[in-house]
Amino acid sequence: MSLLMNVLWFIFGGWISGTLWILAGVVLAITVVGLPWSPAAFRMAGFSYAPFGKMVVDRDYGEVSLLLNILWLIFAGWWLALHHIVLAGVLAVTIIGIPFAWQHLKLAGLALMPVGKAVIWS
Repeated sequence: MSLLMNVLWFIFGGWISGTLWILAGVVLAITVVGLPWSPAAFRMAGFSYAPFGKMVVDRDYGEVSLLLNILWLIFAGWWLALHHIVLAGVLAVTIIGIPFAWQHLKLAGLALMPVGKAVIWS
C-alpha cells in the first residue's frame, strides 16, 4: 500500500516538494556558511519524494542542533513550511487528498526545524 501511495504522492506534487528541498540543499552547499544545513535538506528531500512508510525521529538534542534549527527557521524553514501548508490546504478539500494533506502538514513541521532528525522506515 505504501508503494501505491508513494507513487501517487510523487505524481501529484511530491516531486515539487522534494525538488524544493534539493534546491535549498544545493543553495546551502554552495556557501561555506550554509554547509552545516545541507545534509538535513537532502535528507528531507528524500523523505519528501516518498513519505509513506517512513517516519522522522529525533537524532540529536544538542545546543548546536537547536542553534542551527533557529537559523534555518529564519532563513529557509518558513517558506518551505508555507509551501507544504498551501499544498495541504488544497489537498484537504477532497476526501481522496486527505492522506496527502496530512503528509504535507507533517512535512511542514519538519521544514521548520530539520536539523537533528533521522528518517527511518516504519
